[in-house]
Amino acid sequence: MKKKLIVLFLASASLGAFAQTAKPYVSQVWNPDNGNGTYTNPVINADYSDPDVVAVGDDYYLTASSFNCIPGLPILHSKDLVNWELIGHAVTKLQPESEFDKPSHGNGVWAPCISYHNGEFYIYWGDPDYGVFMVKTKNPAGKWDDPVCVIPGKGMIDTSPLWDEDGRVYLVNGWANSRNRFASVITVRELNAEGTKAISDPVIVFDGNGTENRTCEGPKFYKRNGWYWVMFPAGGVPTGHQIAMRSKSPFGPYEAKKVLAQGKSKINGPHQGGWVHTKYGEDWFMHFQDKEAYGRVVHLQPVTWKDNWPVMGKVPAKGYCGEPYETYKMPKAAIHVNVNPVESDEFNETKLGLQWQWHANYQQWYGMPTSMGVMRVYTDKNDGTIWHTPNLLLQKTPADNFTVTTKLQLTAKDQNQMGGIIMMGLDYTALVVKRVGDEFQLQQITCKSADKGKPETVKVLDTLKPSLVDQIDYQPAIHEQAYMRMVVRQGKMQFYFSQNGKSYKKVGDEFTMREGKWIGAKVGLLAKEPEGKTNRGWIAGTCLLTEHAPNTRGTNNMVPSAASPSSSIRCRHACRVRTSVWRCRTRDSCRQESRFSPLRRARSSMPSICCIRESHSG
Repeated sequence: MKKKLIVLFLASASLGAFAQTAKPYVSQVWNPDNGNGTYTNPVINADYSDPDVVAVGDDYYLTASSFNCIPGLPILHSKDLVNWELIGHAVTKLQPESEFDKPSHGNGVWAPCISYHNGEFYIYWGDPDYGVFMVKTKNPAGKWDDPVCVIPGKGMIDTSPLWDEDGRVYLVNGWANSRNRFASVITVRELNAEGTKAISDPVIVFDGNGTENRTCEGPKFYKRNGWYWVMFPAGGVPTGHQIAMRSKSPFGPYEAKKVLAQGKSKINGPHQGGWVHTKYGEDWFMHFQDKEAYGRVVHLQPVTWKDNWPVMGKVPAKGYCGEPYETYKMPKAAIHVNVNPVESDEFNETKLGLQWQWHANYQQWYGMPTSMGVMRVYTDKNDGTIWHTPNLLLQKTPADNFTVTTKLQLTAKDQNQMGGIIMMGLDYTALVVKRVGDEFQLQQITCKSADKGKPETVKVLDTLKPSLVDQIDYQPAIHEQAYMRMVVRQGKMQFYFSQNGKSYKKVGDEFTMREGKWIGAKVGLLAKEPEGKTNRGWIAGTCLLTEHAPNTRGTNNMVPSAASPSSSIRCRHACRVRTSVWRCRTRDSCRQESRFSPLRRARSSMPSICCIRESHSG
């Protein structure tokens, strides 16, 4: 299993995003498919928290919590429950706009449930402040209907419908103590036949208060062989376990048993997820594992029915509580296609890559893709800290060890405009170039406990002469081109900087990553300036490349210039050689011109490559 990666993103005072590739994207950082009929957990080593899954024939669809990040409700597709591809999102804007047009950290879409009924896909979720919502579609990779508020009110979370054979519809949910000052109960109510409104009051069917099943939440509703099943986690997110309970009536009474816990495994608190029965007669359970700063990553466990109880993971000699597998045999499938969620982006598409999310409802002034092979992100006018910046363009961390490298060109129309890369969370740090006078400063901006309103600290690392100065009278700008890199190793992050893309120097202080508000730390691009009437600056991504460093499980041999796989893979991922925009050349055949971006391979005799852009744009 490979764990080290280098994600290179290009931005200049316009920010860039990672584009989807035509061929299946295979990550060199984390690939759960071992290629020998087995897989290794996590099957998605990224923060897809509170996952739920549904089977429709040979196809599996997964969604997850997205909170305030937009687009929200990611939709992933798989043919075998191990190889997953991000294919779209179900929500493009959150309501009310007064709340979500600005960063509303940790609010919004909590713990969704995806189901399939009468030819349509449904997703229900609870917004703890505004109620229970639902979206539906006939094409999960396409456009979803606008959200419908099924039940208005506070505190209802983790909602899951059950479409019964007699046409009746039920909804199970948990409760957020932070909104109602009570929790640790599971309730059931009935909905109308369309699933669009409640027609009964809730009934408590499980109470975990005062027991090891405290903080029970995340319930999912199923029916199997005449039994109603509710499966849910309890006992706390990092250290809890899974409960399954059954009844002959949707309103109980229910009999409950513990069916999955950490045991002697390394997989802590196997938490909420979804059970799926495949067309091949197999049963599987997808759940998350809390990895602190890296977020909540997705695991897959087999389910074995024992005395009509769903034992998840390794079946014990006695009892019904399973233990998570780290490695297990692949699920039966008609076809296994090795594919992973995309990380890298070259910004030569006119649509934003699906791996990117804004930190609030999208506005046009945040930034736009271009037809010139760059993604432009404008400076947000904001006197607050980066915590309050809505147009952060971010993606999930892809593994425990990885490297992100970005080529930035900041176009500064006025003073104090800045752009750079960021590791975002409750604590965050950014490496930026900032206009000060007619020069630029290289700065590290860091904040600890940003959610508590703590101030940022700024460390000036260097003073830089402009790379280019406009020679016009109308709204002239000065520009700074720079290469920025962050190296992540076991929760620690270090910045590196280069002005030529060849030699990188360590800059700034080492940073300990920290999760965000209910989400993992995220990496990406920022552009910011103070409030005012000046014209905005921007950063523009001119090239985003991904290098990969070979690594064996449990070792840390990453270096700032990390090793990459074969030249063909690097060319395909780095330069998109099937297009006319980029051409890939070995280093020996590259003329050393400023528009070329050489990539060196560390600890290897393989030749480096150059990405050659056939036309220039800024």
